[in-house]
Amino acid sequence: MAGHLKLVGVPLKVRRLHTAVCHYRGRTGAEHLWLTRHLKDPFVKAAKVESYRCRSAFKLLEMNEKHQILRPGLRVLDCGAAPGAWSQVAVQSVNATGADSSSPVGFVLGVDLLHIFPLAGATFLCPADVTDPRTFQKILELLPRRRADVILSDMAPNATGIRDLDHDKLISLCLTLVDMAVDILHPGGTLLCKTWAGSKSHLLQKRLTQEFQSTRVVKPEASRKESSEVYLLATQYRGGKGARRP
Repeated sequence: MAGHLKLVGVPLKVRRLHTAVCHYRGRTGAEHLWLTRHLKDPFVKAAKVESYRCRSAFKLLEMNEKHQILRPGLRVLDCGAAPGAWSQVAVQSVNATGADSSSPVGFVLGVDLLHIFPLAGATFLCPADVTDPRTFQKILELLPRRRADVILSDMAPNATGIRDLDHDKLISLCLTLVDMAVDILHPGGTLLCKTWAGSKSHLLQKRLTQEFQSTRVVKPEASRKESSEVYLLATQYRGGKGARRP
């Protein structure tokens, strides 16, 4: 089992990470409301029962069940992987630990700015900025045959509270992944990325339509209804033959 626990670090440009730590005392009314809702959330409870690292696992589980994104033997790049819930689902789905001897063994590489605790069957590159060229080179070195079959992204920028600015930042992150796909994603591969509905969503959708044969908007049940969060699922990557940004 120990052979599956991998943690890889890469040098980063100096970058401050803003992690919010809230103590019970001093919380605002909004924070109290969020905490109450969080504790009553059935997906939060289910995550504890099923030993997933956070409730977001159920978003990927649902999308995978409906759209068959992951299967044994696939190589997966999980961007914005912390705390590792999506990587947990990916490890199980692609048989990354080799638990099923009758199925092909897959590979899962998770990348995040934050530390991720080791997970059997996954390799974690952290702390690492997926937009940093040095991280990109390390990703290529770690991926088997320097290619992924699936790119997953549950990334989100640190929220400023300014809706349009946060939306623009997230769209920019997603477009960076599409740019990376030409060197990482195997032809015929899949990209699943989180975005927030907003004025520039059409730019990302247009780009995905150029680069992939099929693109759809997905809103899993585990995604809170009041959230503007949606996922874009792009399948059958054209292999860099689509139009690319200059």
